[in-house]
Amino acid sequence: MVHDFDTVLDTPIGDGPDPGEFIRAAMRWHFDPATGSPFWLARAKTLDFDPLTDVRGVEDLALFPNVCDELRDVRVEDLVPRGYGKNPDICGIFESGGTTGRPKRVVLLRDWFLKSQECLAAILDGHGVPRGANWLMMFPTGPHMGGYAYSRLASDHGGHAFSIDMDPRWVKQLIAAGRAEEARAYAGHLLEQARHVLRGQDVGVLAITPPVLERLAVDDELTDLVRNKVKAIIWAGAHMDANTRDLLGSEVFPGIPLIGFFGSTMLLHSCGQRVTEDIGECVFDPPAPFITFRVVDPDSGEPVEYGARGRVVVNHVSRSFLLPNNLDRDEATRVPGPRGQVGDSVADVTPVRVFDGEAVIEGVY
Repeated sequence: MVHDFDTVLDTPIGDGPDPGEFIRAAMRWHFDPATGSPFWLARAKTLDFDPLTDVRGVEDLALFPNVCDELRDVRVEDLVPRGYGKNPDICGIFESGGTTGRPKRVVLLRDWFLKSQECLAAILDGHGVPRGANWLMMFPTGPHMGGYAYSRLASDHGGHAFSIDMDPRWVKQLIAAGRAEEARAYAGHLLEQARHVLRGQDVGVLAITPPVLERLAVDDELTDLVRNKVKAIIWAGAHMDANTRDLLGSEVFPGIPLIGFFGSTMLLHSCGQRVTEDIGECVFDPPAPFITFRVVDPDSGEPVEYGARGRVVVNHVSRSFLLPNNLDRDEATRVPGPRGQVGDSVADVTPVRVFDGEAVIEGVY
């Protein structure tokens, strides 16, 4: 059931709907008993405000509690809005990487997935990533959304996707247990899989996590294969500091664009690196108002000054999913967004050392 006044929710990301109109339509959708999800309809009874009257714009999303941890246990069927009917078009059930404890789960519905992929494709075009090239995907698959989304992005961009077998949770367990040698051996196993593909196949785009890219960069044969074949490197799934970006971009893989994406399962999206002539700059602009950032002091919850570092608060608001006021495990430098963007952009994203009492271990993802 879609009301005429809610069609703003179907606006393409690039069209930039009016933020206030968009948020109010989303509240009507997610908190109407006929269209909202069982999870949010039940959760609404515990709120000390009325989303239908009190949430008028993006800034009011801060009224919501952070319910992210509840996604570890909630039935996935309860996350699907009733407005999608009895047979919603679900791409898959995806889980977080388990970096901060038991995995959280989300449902990816096709309408949002297609909207997200269209946005990513436009960013790739902006960075000059070649169409028609094959991709080597060095991302986790299985319950992880990265492998699913990027492999389909390769197809949408006119190429084939080669993938390797990667289990990031096992590496995190090895590192947490102090079994560093076994973790290094597993990373070597990942590189050997890539070696087989790069030796025998035409690969024009390498999509890879930063820790694995750093290990690849000290392997002479793999480095030469990438230099000779690959026209663009896309990195995502973990952080990469400015010094590493500069070293890889200027010395190890000169002339090959190094393009970052910042995302997570809880975002249901990856935000592409801003296209700029400054190769040292790595700013991520969210597709507002669908996804918005707020960079805050973790103690006060107040926004930090532009240019200062703080914790990233993320809002996802779409027809298919609602996750407002999520205090992310990352910190970043607060950056002004492009003209007309509501909320912040972020730069130099890094994970906090401890999140919800758990040590943050990135491993290979």
